[in-house]
Amino acid sequence: MNRTVNHPAQHTAHTAHTAHAVRRLAVAEARLFLRDPLTAFFSLAFPVVLLLVLGSVPALRKTSPDMHGMSTIQLYAPILAVFTLLLLGLNGLPSLLAAYRERGVLRRMSASPVRPALLFGALLPLYLGVAVVSVLLVVAAGPLLGVALPRQPLGFLLAFLLAAAALLSIGLLLAAVVPSAKAGNAVGALAFFPMMFFSGIWLPREFAPALLNRIGDFTPSGAAVQTLQDAWSGHFPHAVGLLTLAAYAVLAGAAAARLFRWE
Repeated sequence: MNRTVNHPAQHTAHTAHTAHAVRRLAVAEARLFLRDPLTAFFSLAFPVVLLLVLGSVPALRKTSPDMHGMSTIQLYAPILAVFTLLLLGLNGLPSLLAAYRERGVLRRMSASPVRPALLFGALLPLYLGVAVVSVLLVVAAGPLLGVALPRQPLGFLLAFLLAAAALLSIGLLLAAVVPSAKAGNAVGALAFFPMMFFSGIWLPREFAPALLNRIGDFTPSGAAVQTLQDAWSGHFPHAVGLLTLAAYAVLAGAAAARLFRWE
């Protein structure tokens, strides 16, 4: 009886081939991303540019007892740190993956040695890397405007990673159910603006009614901003916010894996 034996060398070669394929896909996706100057600007530069513009207004740098001794610019820093995650997760992933499905890219990949699932291994680290660069720019610009560096760095890192997992998982879920790239753009926009509202970009959470804040605490954007704000202020993020983000990441990710269609 002939038996197929998986030698360690074969397994190592397969792993190396997979890693090489993911790297090539990541490089290709990064080039495509950077070739779109509008997307690159709003994802990478817009948050720090907006922070610098707001910070140029002296009144916005003044602290106030109504804001728990903070300034308006200090309130906006964590909001802008979440902005790129919202943009990439809700506008980027759904339209891009729906366009690949619509054009048959995913179907052709499924017939090649490079499986479509490897595309996730290229896209998600790319989008996470873009978000990391964006948040680092915001954090680095903060001290120029009177915004101290995050006083609880480990809590900040944990909150950011959970926020990224939650919002990118939601983006994958939207990509799984939208029928076309145009629908992906529309659904992404419909989700983006309410998320931005609950993050506090139009009305900072410190000025919002208590009921509205309570609702926002259980939205991914509201929980993301609050946990980052906690860490920025020197407090370890509250467990409720962290668990909320983790729950969105797990539930949306599981639903996306179950519903995603390659054709």
